[in-house]
Amino acid sequence: MLSGVADVPRLNGQSSRPVVYAISIEGVIDLGLAPFLARTIREAKEAGAAAVLLDINTFGGRVDAAVAMRDALLNAPVRTIAFVNQRAISAGALIALACDTLIMTPGGTIGAAAPVTGGGTGPTQPADEKSVSYVRKEFRATAESRKRPPEIAEAMVDADVEIAGVITKGKLLTLTTSEALKYKVAELTAETVEAALEAAGVHGAEVRRASQTWAETLVRFLTHPVISSLLMTVGLLGLLVEIRTPGFAVPGTIGLLALGLFFWGHWIVQLAGWEELLLVSIGAALIALEVFVIPGFSVAGIAGIVVVVAGLGLTLVGVGATVSVVITALGRVALSILLAMAGALALLRVLPQLPFGRHLVLDAGIPANRGYVSAPERDSRLLGRPGTALSPLRPAGIATIDGVRVDVVSDGGFIDAGTPIEVTRVEGNRVVVQRQLSREEEPHA
Repeated sequence: MLSGVADVPRLNGQSSRPVVYAISIEGVIDLGLAPFLARTIREAKEAGAAAVLLDINTFGGRVDAAVAMRDALLNAPVRTIAFVNQRAISAGALIALACDTLIMTPGGTIGAAAPVTGGGTGPTQPADEKSVSYVRKEFRATAESRKRPPEIAEAMVDADVEIAGVITKGKLLTLTTSEALKYKVAELTAETVEAALEAAGVHGAEVRRASQTWAETLVRFLTHPVISSLLMTVGLLGLLVEIRTPGFAVPGTIGLLALGLFFWGHWIVQLAGWEELLLVSIGAALIALEVFVIPGFSVAGIAGIVVVVAGLGLTLVGVGATVSVVITALGRVALSILLAMAGALALLRVLPQLPFGRHLVLDAGIPANRGYVSAPERDSRLLGRPGTALSPLRPAGIATIDGVRVDVVSDGGFIDAGTPIEVTRVEGNRVVVQRQLSREEEPHA
């Protein structure tokens, strides 16, 4: 007989039908599921519900998300029931083991929980030994807490675990429904949610399907690995382009909006906190210092990049993250930064060619006949011309050259007023003169 089955709580102490909150755990287990589950458990407690039922059909997902859900289930103030509706693989197995009652549909499977790295669009690789050891102990502790065989739970994670008559070394354990019942991993079997509740002793229950709010749906979208990486890339790209364009325009606005959505989504799922925001802010300040104040590429720029990578990387991992998850997160940040830098270089080359881009990027040369030249054309014509000093040149003063008063500079010592001079060179707006030599002073071959 199952503990807690005989006395099913009633709403508000009345003899009405017991209420059960049901939540679907299907597809990829991501970070957005943890706050959704926690909210459902709170609402069930406040409503005086008889239980919270998890309708599970998943191949797994993020370890840190599963650990957060496992903690919520172990600390739940209401009874929790796992109904494995076909399969609870990998992270799904940990969630199922954390429930008070585990019920499986005929033909279901549970197990195969070895942690891996990679995934998504790329191949998966076995995780490092530390990660395997950590997840293995999480499974064992969860099984012990729910009075289920801890060795069986460990064998689902680590292929080195050998159990006589159950699994040989080198094989990862996955149990069918009949095997799970035989080895006391599952307590009951049923074909439907209603049948599962009847089997669990919750008779005639009113099932209330929990649904995500728009905010929770948005958060799950924003924290998806592909979307969060894209937001990082777009955010950094916008800021890099903004640094190279005058004013505060479209690129900077888009960049800040993308980073704002990135941090908001991860803040809701309790990954981003003030520490991560502070790290990213410090890193951005160091990079800005490198760009605008310190010439060259120095310690400030390197430190800024390292701090930004650390801050964004920590935002992508949660409590219970394995070493492989942390490395993967840092790799995603580094890739986003490289893509943003490459995109910024490409965009800055393309922008001047676009109609709206010409207003953002200064890409125009000023020809000599329309703007600044090294020397005004009038002054250039004075080169080699004779004149007379109108005032003492000490060394600057005024001379008359071709009947025009000109500000000049003596090339050498002082020149008295009335002394014949000649222009030796013109440098920008400077007309340089020297005392005109007499025939006797001119050098001879």
